[in-house]
Amino acid sequence: MTILDDAHALAGDLIELRHRLHRRPETGLDLPRTQEKVLKAIDGLGLEVSTGRSSTSVTAVLRGRARNRNTPTVLLRGDMDALPVQEETDLPFRSEVDGVMHACGHDLHTAMLVGAAHLLAGRRDTLAGDVVLMFQPGEEGFDGAGHMITEGVLDAAGRRPDAAFALHVLSNLTGRGTVASRPGPIMSASDGLFVTVRGRGGHGATPHVTRDPIPAACEMVLALQTAMARGLDAFAPAVLTVGTLHAGTKRNVIPDTATIEATVRTFSPAVRETIAGLVTRVCHGVASAHGVDADVRFESEYPVTVNDAGSVRFAFGVATDLFGPGAAVTLPNPLGGSEDFSRVLAEVPGAMLFLGALADGQEASTAAGNHSPRAVFDDGVLPLGAALYSALAERQLAKRQLAAKKPAAPTA
Repeated sequence: MTILDDAHALAGDLIELRHRLHRRPETGLDLPRTQEKVLKAIDGLGLEVSTGRSSTSVTAVLRGRARNRNTPTVLLRGDMDALPVQEETDLPFRSEVDGVMHACGHDLHTAMLVGAAHLLAGRRDTLAGDVVLMFQPGEEGFDGAGHMITEGVLDAAGRRPDAAFALHVLSNLTGRGTVASRPGPIMSASDGLFVTVRGRGGHGATPHVTRDPIPAACEMVLALQTAMARGLDAFAPAVLTVGTLHAGTKRNVIPDTATIEATVRTFSPAVRETIAGLVTRVCHGVASAHGVDADVRFESEYPVTVNDAGSVRFAFGVATDLFGPGAAVTLPNPLGGSEDFSRVLAEVPGAMLFLGALADGQEASTAAGNHSPRAVFDDGVLPLGAALYSALAERQLAKRQLAAKKPAAPTA
């Protein structure tokens, strides 16, 4: 029996777990029902399990046969949280929680990592090292990875992992069972821009005796777009999107303040630093021209997610061996979304991999995407993801052990 055969044998249990998670989704760092389901699903596997202090994370260490201070270690991450989205699918296991949905497929990630725990536990006698299973809450804007790193997930096995891998399903863009990634930047850095324009309110009929913050805020929105186009290298991709613009309470009242919130996405630290100074200067300049004040805050969130080139080549080789020729696809460009797994990859070489979970009857180019209330993910990828997680760990450990046994090259 191959690891893929064993994974398919688990399919029924993984599907049942995924459906239970989907029916009762939870958001943020506090996922007590989700944590309870994970702990129950991995109970009895002989893992060293610990839970988070600042969140409901689960860290499980699976010990292989090798036992010494140089034992190779691999980390596998699966995120568990849902989104504040009202589900609009007709799935028989659709969310039963009003306004909350697993719209990004984290229920699949959790079930696949549970599957990997079972597969690897059954192979521990031949496993050439240790595996850290990182069940993470709070990926959707709560920096759950940062919380888990602070609490020691990277040292859970007694030494830093030699490699780290995360899988993320896609409901569109690529075919079911396809593994997509790329070396280098794979997902953007994410930062927030928060501006409060402070003027002097008054009657809408007498704007000349006020300092109206609304025209200033509107001009800032346009000036920021111009600044992005004219202040950055044309070959340095970056996006600034204003998501909220709020001011006023009534049509004939000039308010005292107006607020702007924007998201900024970049793919290099240098561009990120340039934009931080650029947007601050633009907002203050526009405010000065309008005779108002501006409080400007550029808030760093997540760094660029950067894949190690060797880890991507290795993962593509594993995917091809498991699923056949054509299963691994190199993305031509990074994705504009952001990931807190970037914090893990900043510490440990590894790769973020995408697994196509396109549902039957859907077209990759038109299916609802991740985060949509109509996003649907195919259960058939659950054993594929479990097998891929497991094979990545198993083969990476074997590779590391083999490298450690090779004699050093003679010196001249």
